[in-house]
Amino acid sequence: MPSRVYLSPPDIGPDEQALVAEAFASNWVAPLGPHVDAFEREFAQAVGAGHAVALSSGTAALHLALRLAGVEAGDEVFCSTLTFVATANPILYQNATPVFIDCERASWNLDPNLLADALRARRLAGKKPKALVLAHLYGQSADLDPIVALCAEHGIILIEDAAEALGATYRGKPLGTRGFAGVYSFNGNKIITTSGGGMLVTNDEALAKQTRFLATQARDPAPHYEHSQMGYNYRLSNILAAIGRGQLRHLADKVARRRANFDFYQKALGRLPGVEFMPEATWGRANRWLTCLTINPAVAGTDREQVRVALEKENIEARPVWKPMHLQPLYAGTVHFGGAVAEELFDRGLCLPSGSTLAEADRARVADIVQSGFSRPH
Repeated sequence: MPSRVYLSPPDIGPDEQALVAEAFASNWVAPLGPHVDAFEREFAQAVGAGHAVALSSGTAALHLALRLAGVEAGDEVFCSTLTFVATANPILYQNATPVFIDCERASWNLDPNLLADALRARRLAGKKPKALVLAHLYGQSADLDPIVALCAEHGIILIEDAAEALGATYRGKPLGTRGFAGVYSFNGNKIITTSGGGMLVTNDEALAKQTRFLATQARDPAPHYEHSQMGYNYRLSNILAAIGRGQLRHLADKVARRRANFDFYQKALGRLPGVEFMPEATWGRANRWLTCLTINPAVAGTDREQVRVALEKENIEARPVWKPMHLQPLYAGTVHFGGAVAEELFDRGLCLPSGSTLAEADRARVADIVQSGFSRPH
């Protein structure tokens, strides 16, 4: 059996090893330390944010953003439906209620027109949402300008979930700074990784300070341990921040290699019957975190699941596109607007191996196996 080809494995190099060795040599192995401080400064600069706070996960960052936005029990929070469950779960952490919004086809991200419809409908029902958690899916920006305008018009707090989109841009600018806060993930499968970790970015110094306070158990200033608010153990360790610093230095190269994967797959598979690739919207540049395509079984003579299974039999990891939140058992019965586009993308969508270390031979093998499952065009 050939060696395993993973969907999006870590890509670690000598810079990370040297920085981690430096952390060990200085005995800064506990949470916080000089690498955390430096990682925050360097990351803020990379995305054009005033401040960045290094945290234990992207989920923790979303949770803190929602809490600091004042989301609480009884509030409604709008959320992209085509996303990973971690985008939505922090809404439940605050005992609030998610309302899911379908995506549009130009970018697979939240549909601004449907958002406008949803805002009107909830206003007529006497239920104004407190916030919107907007996912930038598979490394591509949502259409931010109309979404930001709608949030401003209706007094909705915007939180950008850019967990998958580091290195992507909207109208030439990085993501995460258009709303109340932006959130990134450094999970093991992301563009850059700290094995586990995340970042909250903001242009509000007071918000950054409050985020750090809550993330370190909300310890009040005192020589003893004094607590007047509930906090969390959400800070990133100095060791993991050292890894993140090394990763960040090579972000542009990692994005370039993932975009090269997409270009290869599109050239090799784009003419197959019934195959369409995730489009790149006119308003931005995607990082192509994962290469995603859809397969129309009525035209292809095969379907997404048959292709995925064929790849798995050859020890190659591929996954369906995210199952929409409004279809998840956890969120059964939740109010949602639209859904047909996300449902079709889930039914037909497949993510191919896309890591920045993907060997050319393995990439070609993936393409050959995918091609072998298709009927020849007539």
